[in-house]
Amino acid sequence: MKLGPQPQSLVMILGMAALALIAFAANSVLCRMALLDGSIAPALFTAIRVISGAVTLVILMALRGGRPMQAWPNWAAGASLFVYMAFFSFAYIALGAGTGALVLFGFVQLTMISVAIALRDPFPPIAWLGFVVSIIGMVFLVRPGSEAPDLFPSFQMALAGMAWGAYSLIGKRSKNPLHDTAGNFIFCIPPVVFLVIIFWPEQNLNPAGLALAVTSGALASGCGYAVWYWCLPLLKTIQAAVLQLCVPVIAAVGGVIVIGEELTQRLGISSLLILGGIAIVMRSRS
Repeated sequence: MKLGPQPQSLVMILGMAALALIAFAANSVLCRMALLDGSIAPALFTAIRVISGAVTLVILMALRGGRPMQAWPNWAAGASLFVYMAFFSFAYIALGAGTGALVLFGFVQLTMISVAIALRDPFPPIAWLGFVVSIIGMVFLVRPGSEAPDLFPSFQMALAGMAWGAYSLIGKRSKNPLHDTAGNFIFCIPPVVFLVIIFWPEQNLNPAGLALAVTSGALASGCGYAVWYWCLPLLKTIQAAVLQLCVPVIAAVGGVIVIGEELTQRLGISSLLILGGIAIVMRSRS
């Protein structure tokens, strides 16, 4: 099957989008596991994540008969991807998982919806209703506790959210998702290497951290982002934005299964709100 913005069934689009969103949530779980216990430093995690993702995508291109050397990046997309990956890793050192997710996806939504409004994309009232319901569910899930989050890490995660929103908006024009994603990852290699050099005295690495970073880069990031670029041209901007609101729910479930976190009533209620809101928005697809 050729990847591209061809007419597809809604079931197939949602299935592919679900794969991408699971990959996004996996990145959160893998990042938490690697960084919070000190298995690897954030700059090195980002570098290994980018390089392993680039290698995986180049291999996939070669297997499909493509020419990896022709994987020229979209400069804006590559820069957005680097900003997202770098600030995401550093912010999660200091922020709690829930607070970080709230800041990240809040700014993803703000970026994508603001651009869509500026471009005068049509938003049916029913789509706005679903968007608001999903936002309520996300805030209910990841609302901070009694202590306010640190300002600087929150700013870092906000930058990551805006960068990922920009990356997703650029992806709506993708004609060859695998080729475009590979080019974007290749673009990120020099800046992440430079990032490691800057923070070299702080680098630490053990086998567990290396394995988590490679898994995040090769599977959850490289393959997951290529699938997301396949989905984006087939979705309205508000649909692509709201679909990502289910990532905190998936990540929370992943935390229960992988890390052994408690399954709470808050998770159940927020899951119903978020997924219900997403269902309403997707029903507005023309």
